[in-house]
Amino acid sequence: MRKLRTQVGIVGAGPAGLVLGEMLARAGIEAVIVERHDRAYIEERIRAGVIEHWAAALLDELGLGARLRREGLAHHGIELRFAGRGHRIDFPSLTGGKEVVVYGQHEVVKDVVAARLAAGRPLLFEVSETRVEGIETDHPVIRFVHEGEETELSCDFIAGCDGFHGICRPAIPAGVLTAYDRIYPFGWLGILAEAPPSSEELIYAWSERGFALASMRSPTITRLYVQCPPDDDVAQWSDDRIWDELHRRLAAPGFSLTEGPVLQKSITAMRSFVVEPMRHGRLLLAGDAAHIVPPTGAKGMNLALADVLVLSRALEAFYRDGRSDPLDAYSDTCLRRIWKAQRFSWWMTSLLHLFEDDSPFDRRRQLAELDYVTSSAAAATALAENYVGLPID
Repeated sequence: MRKLRTQVGIVGAGPAGLVLGEMLARAGIEAVIVERHDRAYIEERIRAGVIEHWAAALLDELGLGARLRREGLAHHGIELRFAGRGHRIDFPSLTGGKEVVVYGQHEVVKDVVAARLAAGRPLLFEVSETRVEGIETDHPVIRFVHEGEETELSCDFIAGCDGFHGICRPAIPAGVLTAYDRIYPFGWLGILAEAPPSSEELIYAWSERGFALASMRSPTITRLYVQCPPDDDVAQWSDDRIWDELHRRLAAPGFSLTEGPVLQKSITAMRSFVVEPMRHGRLLLAGDAAHIVPPTGAKGMNLALADVLVLSRALEAFYRDGRSDPLDAYSDTCLRRIWKAQRFSWWMTSLLHLFEDDSPFDRRRQLAELDYVTSSAAAATALAENYVGLPID
């Protein structure tokens, strides 16, 4: 058996685990990242694409933002479209000059993986049989098989950044965690199309046929979504049917939807999920291991980065100053922001989607709220502040 030693063992090489590793390295803290998939898988997995203002600045500060600034699309607003009309929410005028950047999560992963490997920092792909032990002691261990060899990684702390279906959260004893869960009665059919975006900014559309979102990944790649049943069969959605539905839901005077070859299509169920606390002993959860948000508010990756920023600061205080109070406060600090993001994501989802049991009254109420948000400076400011990213505690 191979035996390794590090200060922080990180399970999962998504944005949370990778960026945590870079922040710890800057603080002089050793970390080893273990990931069950291969490099190609994590670099090609299409996920979120909107990066909050502060998160883009964080990547700049870490020396990871060069390609993001070169290839990412700076967005200064979004459009809410309903009743056949578009209404723009201008971020800079409502938030003191803040914006967001459209840049795929998998592109962030590529950038951080390249930087970590170039620096010679440990990143182990294709590990299997991973388990964590001793999390209630001062010497937790991550056990796994890598390149056919059983390995024991001794740590001071373990960061569980391995996603909703990972092994870290289930390693916490029964009765410790409280889970809060909401399953939404619809999903998103998403496509990636080889076509220039039809709009310079994202369009969130309410229609009598259901929600639609016009987004993008680059000047030549469009990302589009339509609300659908969560258990729908993607095979029933031909390219022609998808484009027809998008034309109907996004229709507005003067708007032209650009079509192109569909490169990818999938259906994603939608849920809200939070566990409390996010720490047990020497195991600290971050990102999707601790919380899931519906994608309407564009918060998933940003919440993960906020978690690991708080965690890196707490670990730095522990190793540099011998202080444990920031680690003790880690869960509460993160959860304050997580629940605000959950509220915003739920609100955006409820505002724009059709629910099967809604009455005509509910439909009219939605339209009235959309009208209020787009005609009130105070309401538009609340949306803009949440969208560009709330402050980090």
